[in-house]
Amino acid sequence: MIRLLAAMDTSRGIATGTGIPWRLSGDAAYFENQTTTGLIVMGWATYNEFSAPLHGRDNYVLTADQSPLRSGFQPIAALADLIKSHPDEGVWVIGGAFVYAETIDQADELFITQVLEDFHCTKFFPDYRSAFTRFEQSTDQEEGGVHYRFEKWRRNVEPGLGS
Repeated sequence: MIRLLAAMDTSRGIATGTGIPWRLSGDAAYFENQTTTGLIVMGWATYNEFSAPLHGRDNYVLTADQSPLRSGFQPIAALADLIKSHPDEGVWVIGGAFVYAETIDQADELFITQVLEDFHCTKFFPDYRSAFTRFEQSTDQEEGGVHYRFEKWRRNVEPGLGS
C-alpha cells in the first residue's frame, strides 16, 4: 500500500520558499501516529528539513544525486525500486512537492491535513480530486487561529479493473 501524507491549504499549497507556513501540533501528532509502521519516502528538500531520521522507521530519500546521506537515511532512485525490494511493506510518501508529483500516480491512498485557508504557498500538492474519493473526514479543529481537518482519500477504481 502506497500512501501520500500531506498538509495543504485550500489552494493545495504545501510550502513557501521558507518552508511550511503553519505549525500545528495536532498535525504533527497525526503525522507521527500514522507513520509508526511502514517505509518513509521523502525528497531532498524534505530530507534537509530533518536533523535525524524518523525513529523506528526506514527512511528513504528519492534522489538521483549520488552524494552520501546522513546516517539513518538511504537513497533510492525510484519508488518502484523500493516496492520491488520490500513488496510486503507499506510506504508513506511525506513530501515535498516534486516527490508528490512523481509518486501520486502510484498512490493507493492520500492522508491529507486540510488547512482551511490560503497561505499563498509557492509549492503545491498535485491535483488529485478526479482520481481519488474521500472516504473519511474528521471534524474541524482549530489551533492558534488556524482551522484544519484530517481527510483520507482512496484511489478510484474503474468498474471491471479490480481493486
